[in-house]
Amino acid sequence: MKTYGQFCPVAKAAELFCERWTPLIVRDLAAGATRFSEIQRGVPLMSPTILSQRLKQLEAEGIIERRPDGGPGPGRGRASYHLTEAGREFVPLIEALGVWGQRWSRRELAEHEIDLGLLLWTLERSVSADAFGKEVAVVQVEFTDQPAGKKVWWFLNERGHCTLCIDDPGHGIDLYLGCTLADMIYIVRGDLPLRRAISSGRLEVVGPRAIEKALGAWLNLGPLTKVGPARQKARAG
Repeated sequence: MKTYGQFCPVAKAAELFCERWTPLIVRDLAAGATRFSEIQRGVPLMSPTILSQRLKQLEAEGIIERRPDGGPGPGRGRASYHLTEAGREFVPLIEALGVWGQRWSRRELAEHEIDLGLLLWTLERSVSADAFGKEVAVVQVEFTDQPAGKKVWWFLNERGHCTLCIDDPGHGIDLYLGCTLADMIYIVRGDLPLRRAISSGRLEVVGPRAIEKALGAWLNLGPLTKVGPARQKARAG
């Protein structure tokens, strides 16, 4: 870890939390990720080696704690990661960074920011799986601008848990969503309101009326989507 060589508490905190990737790791732990694989999905450009090193560093500094499973079976030897009191105290600052980013840095997406894997992970982690009032409900999402193999995905909502599927899970499709990858990111980010996306034809929604009406509840868009931009609005909306 690089240091500023200062005794100033701002410098000491920045040495820990302003290092590349660390705020995103804290973000995902605060959002409920606990497994190494879950954290890695939130930072797809970070190598597993660097992630492992960073987790060990944060553990040594008392920001996170590693809890071995210790139980029998195939999961034995695996571990979960959790924020300590010191780590949790930093979460409001992460949230404030998000508010600032929504207010001051929003603009049209650059090509390298249109990340399919991160969007899928965000949806799987954040949707409200019981929004449709059914024990099992399947949402099929087609990204109309993506190549075969990356075009169609299924979200299996079962017993309050959502699972991303690369193949049809075989329960029948309750709701179909069709749009470009960028437009779905704009919707999730709050730049393109859901109603406007549907009325303008940028988002195609097909399903029973009751299921369609529950789409907003299923997407479960976070509070950051309600933060308006201070600069000129992005062209997405």
